[in-house]
Amino acid sequence: MAMPHPFRVLLPPVGPAAALLLAAMPLSPAGAREPAPPAVASPDGGIVLTLGTSAQGQPTYRVARRGRTILAPSALGLEFERYAKLSDGLRITAVDRSTGTDRYSLPAGKVSSVAERYNQVVVHFAEPAGQQRRLDLVVRAYDTGVAMRYAIPQQAPLPSLRLVNELTQFAFPEDYGCTGLNLGSFGTSHEGEYDPVQAGMIRPHNLYELPFVCRAGDGGPSFAIAEAAVENWPAMYLTGTETGALGVAAKLTRRPDDPDIAVKADVGSGLVSPWRVVMIADEPGKLIENTLLTSLNPPSQGDFSWVRPGKTAWDWWSGPVLSSVRSPGTNDETEKAYIDFAASLKLPYMMVDDNWYVASGNGAFLNPGADPTRPIPAINIPDLVAYGRERGVGLIVWIHWQLLDRDMDRILGQIERWGIKGIKVDFMNRDDQEMIGFYHRLAEATARHHLLLDLHGATHPWGMTRTWPNFLTQEGVLGAEYNKWTRRITARHNITLAYTRMLAGPLDYTPGGYRNRTPETFRIQATAPEVQTTRGQALAMYVVYESPLQSVADSPDAYRDQPGLDFLSAVPASWDETRFLAGTLGDYVAVARRKGRTWYVGAMTDAARTVTLPLAFLGKGRFGLRSWQDGAVPTELAEQRGTVTADNALTLTLAASGGAVAILEPTR
Repeated sequence: MAMPHPFRVLLPPVGPAAALLLAAMPLSPAGAREPAPPAVASPDGGIVLTLGTSAQGQPTYRVARRGRTILAPSALGLEFERYAKLSDGLRITAVDRSTGTDRYSLPAGKVSSVAERYNQVVVHFAEPAGQQRRLDLVVRAYDTGVAMRYAIPQQAPLPSLRLVNELTQFAFPEDYGCTGLNLGSFGTSHEGEYDPVQAGMIRPHNLYELPFVCRAGDGGPSFAIAEAAVENWPAMYLTGTETGALGVAAKLTRRPDDPDIAVKADVGSGLVSPWRVVMIADEPGKLIENTLLTSLNPPSQGDFSWVRPGKTAWDWWSGPVLSSVRSPGTNDETEKAYIDFAASLKLPYMMVDDNWYVASGNGAFLNPGADPTRPIPAINIPDLVAYGRERGVGLIVWIHWQLLDRDMDRILGQIERWGIKGIKVDFMNRDDQEMIGFYHRLAEATARHHLLLDLHGATHPWGMTRTWPNFLTQEGVLGAEYNKWTRRITARHNITLAYTRMLAGPLDYTPGGYRNRTPETFRIQATAPEVQTTRGQALAMYVVYESPLQSVADSPDAYRDQPGLDFLSAVPASWDETRFLAGTLGDYVAVARRKGRTWYVGAMTDAARTVTLPLAFLGKGRFGLRSWQDGAVPTELAEQRGTVTADNALTLTLAASGGAVAILEPTR
């Protein structure tokens, strides 16, 4: 019996070349010469992606930078259920070329504006016989990397799509040294360490989280594999190839309701896959500056002028511990004390965590009768909102995701009527097709209700903050909360996050631990938790880590009369420009970020070291310098002041597991 055709789609717009993609492409007439496999170069000519086909007629691609092969010929294609594939035997029927510029502004992020040029080719493939199915491949080359996506043009009669996996591979020409988070299974909180791994040791049963960072051999450039514009599709992981060849292959998250497949859709109106992205730079740290993931997402629609990035106090991490309150906990007295603390540091937000509404307080487990429109008797939301408004502090509240999935608009409508500024949504712990759909529905609904959004228990970012600027940050990171029950949050881990997880987008690590200890004196304790890094490293996270909603996680008691509060109050949470200054993956990192004309520098280290940072990025003029560096013990800071110009260098002395920060402000 003939197998029914596995898909029916019409390609939606994907940028300036959308009209090209929508055209139905007939097969070449008999005897016509098949177009040659094309190549596309970046605008500066430094990166070249060359398309081709294997001996079996399967589409392939190869990536080179400055003449050096980074990715060897790598397979492309789609796999449907019952072993049906759209890959082998394909012919190129036409090639369309175009150029464009991704030009946009970001209300919150690591830069305020982007202008990235690209060259694009759309390659139209088709089966020469049989069902004559068609598949388009859209490829872009930027000066900072390449991106590819599958597009299935309209063709009838094809009723539905049931996709098992992509056949996308990233083949390595040699045994690269890489760094990645091997989650090993679907359905996790995406919290773990990014560890070194040789490409030859990656196996088909591994599941590596994105981004996945590699060095292309001795003296070669660095690259990170990531994804952008994930919608109506599950997240992608990377696994070893079935043949054992060097490199990694795509593995799509399975649907929980139909675990044999990854994508199920009635897609008569169109379908494109997410972008498969390879960010490329001379060294790992320069990848921190990369903006491809936001560039490859759709632009925002509507007015987001109300979105205000900033820092937030938080009542959960410390216990809470609060000496000024008779019974610290989820009650009005505690929350008002935290609001007062936020106001004292000019923080725009205070976050009320789990336990504030009826039948809440059980973490990942949803209690019967839980309802975020009904606060517990100890919490008076309207009164807290008014109290905060008088002090310039807005409330953000925690909500279990399942409640929003069931009754999103009713809950968000009440949250908005109360005057709450945003929500933190937790414990999704999935990134299958259905859950990705929830992320998009929630981002749209919170935008409509003028609410900021923070996702915890979430997957990696993929640039969606461009489409929904109210979606400020997300977890999917082994962050400071793990100090409460493990020794896993080391300085080396903290530094590695800047070179790995942060490349995908904002990370809600929740910094601010002020009970600083050495690794030898650190104690695990859930209440009044300690951190095994210095005060200097605690401050540096506010510059090094990207998060437009940045937590000041510790108790007001821990901060009272302590050094560095002036920096905590002054440092922004969103930036106009980001520069990587120095560092090596896992060892140390130094980053400069600009807000207006003022620059902020943050440096973090594993081993004790002195770093000297040229200040050429300052430009013209003189700048007042104020720095906070590690002192003699982990809780001390040594402050210095001076005046510098772009001709000078900044020398920072960092203790073991330490860090430093500096503010460079133009003088009049």
